[in-house]
Amino acid sequence: MTDPLKAFMQANALTAPAFAPDSRYHGLDTAQWTRPDGELVSYVRRRFIPPPENFATLHTHRVAEGDRPDNLAATYLGDPQQYWRLCDGNGVMRADELIETLGRRLRITLPEGVPGGTDV
Repeated sequence: MTDPLKAFMQANALTAPAFAPDSRYHGLDTAQWTRPDGELVSYVRRRFIPPPENFATLHTHRVAEGDRPDNLAATYLGDPQQYWRLCDGNGVMRADELIETLGRRLRITLPEGVPGGTDV
């Protein structure tokens, strides 16, 4: 029996846009690799974290005990799944890096390249 997901991927069904506009992967290219056994594997090309200076600061948040990236994204951005925007605005790869240090000042930013903010 054929795996439906594998069949979907092999049918080259991942064509742009493969990800929703609010996804951190939106706009990234997909590629394919052929394994030594001949199986075709589709994947998303690597995403690089944009430089923090590409983001205008709206607010800052001082990390407190119990903070979570998803809750901060819900509070400041209106969507817990947008935690990755906090990561980008603060130049970190893993969301947990945002809250590792109590007292750290997190930048709450506009999307990349959107001018404005207070740059506090």
